Amino acid sequence: MIDPAKTAFVIPARGGSKRIPGKNLIPFGGKALIDHSIAYAQSHKQLARHLLVTTDSPEIKAHCENQNVTVIDRPADLASDTATTVSALQHLVQTAPMDLDWIILLQATNPLRPEGLMKDAIETINSQQGDSLMCVSTFDKKLGKLTDGKFEPYNYHLGQRSQDMEPLYRENGLLYVSHTDLLKKGMLLGPKQTVLICDHPFADADIDTPEDLNFAEFLLKTYA
Repeated sequence: MIDPAKTAFVIPARGGSKRIPGKNLIPFGGKALIDHSIAYAQSHKQLARHLLVTTDSPEIKAHCENQNVTVIDRPADLASDTATTVSALQHLVQTAPMDLDWIILLQATNPLRPEGLMKDAIETINSQQGDSLMCVSTFDKKLGKLTDGKFEPYNYHLGQRSQDMEPLYRENGLLYVSHTDLLKKGMLLGPKQTVLICDHPFADADIDTPEDLNFAEFLLKTYA
């Protein structure tokens, strides 16, 4: 069972971003992009008592500390374009100023999360006695590949009805839950992984480009 006292929301927020410079602090929905995930974590203190941001950016650090958020200074080699989120979480677990058993990862680039998502996630991992959890969305598109310039169906056969296709799912990035024992080994998901399906339109908001930002603004205005 997840103990809120030994659980932390973690928001990774490196300073570098090529497609949207200063992305994590860019205005979105009337406040900085990262503030949506901060507010989400702060509204669920009953499920996780701690909130940590890991960053290499002095600007992001100052912004978060002004909101009484604990900041973990991330080394430069863990904030490069090739560094993984898991490596940053591994460092955080090793240096956090409190004893943690669980991490709930909130990505700043997924600023919109439907009501009840966090409660459902905790109930899922507790009821299934999992060691980790990820969120997915139903994927019902017909995919194919080009072979010698010709289209070949990949997950269906030509003429097949969409409703008859094998169910597929995509990683939506809304949140992840992981035991710190896994993170210490460089793993986000473990052998007792659990899954939460979320098909809310907010699951489509994943901001990497200016076009993504515009689409996320539309989703916020339409469904919030």
